[in-house]
Amino acid sequence: MLHAIKNEQHPFHIVDASPWPIITAFSAFFMLFGMVLYMHSFSWGFTLLSLGFFMVVINAAFWWRDIIREATFEGYHTSQVQDGLRFGMILFIVSEVMLFFAFFWAFFHSSLNPVQEIGCVWPPKGIQIINPWLIPLLNTILLLTSGAALTWSHAGLLGGYHLETITGLVFTIILATFFTGFQVYEYRNAEFNINDGIYGSTFYMLTGLHGFHVVVGTLFLLVALYRAVEHHYTTKVHVGYESAAWYWHFVDVVWIFLFLMVYGWSSSI
Repeated sequence: MLHAIKNEQHPFHIVDASPWPIITAFSAFFMLFGMVLYMHSFSWGFTLLSLGFFMVVINAAFWWRDIIREATFEGYHTSQVQDGLRFGMILFIVSEVMLFFAFFWAFFHSSLNPVQEIGCVWPPKGIQIINPWLIPLLNTILLLTSGAALTWSHAGLLGGYHLETITGLVFTIILATFFTGFQVYEYRNAEFNINDGIYGSTFYMLTGLHGFHVVVGTLFLLVALYRAVEHHYTTKVHVGYESAAWYWHFVDVVWIFLFLMVYGWSSSI
């Protein structure tokens, strides 16, 4: 895809005025406000939550559409702009690492020093933990295989092989969808829930937060697949693809820690 020639005399992108930041901010506020009302059983809580969520999704779609236009058709993403976008994605992933670190801290704090209220043992008495060598192991294989497929797709993009790029992305998305389906099945058949003490809380917060990231990463990869099909990427300009790939590999690494510690280590104590 040929990029338009810019008139600016500098390599940076001076962003045009856009309505999406302020509209998205208000949408996020409505979604959060509705969530609080819903948690306190107010009648209009779920309606406001749903409306806010829908507005956030729509605004994000239009906002990212504009960014794709700036990158693909208007030629604003110079090498300096691409470096800035990559650095921003790295900072975002670092912030995600800190988020997971907080919940891992709660898990290890409770498991390494179990208190009397849970029987001084870990997992707590009465908790029938999930067998790590069934669905969790299968999901581990699925995620690691998806990471390999995405790496193959990325190599195809760098080499200019369009078919390999798309095929690798399709395999990655299929494996991600299977992962999500198996995790839903695991939740529906688990013998404990998020209300079952500190183990239930930390287990579902860690695995649920990771599952949410898998869903977001899958959507990210779907956008990358659409753009690859439309020939938006070149061997030199594909920051959106790289960001999706980095995010997905981050999801893979987090799951490895989850499998080893939350599933495997807890079952071996």
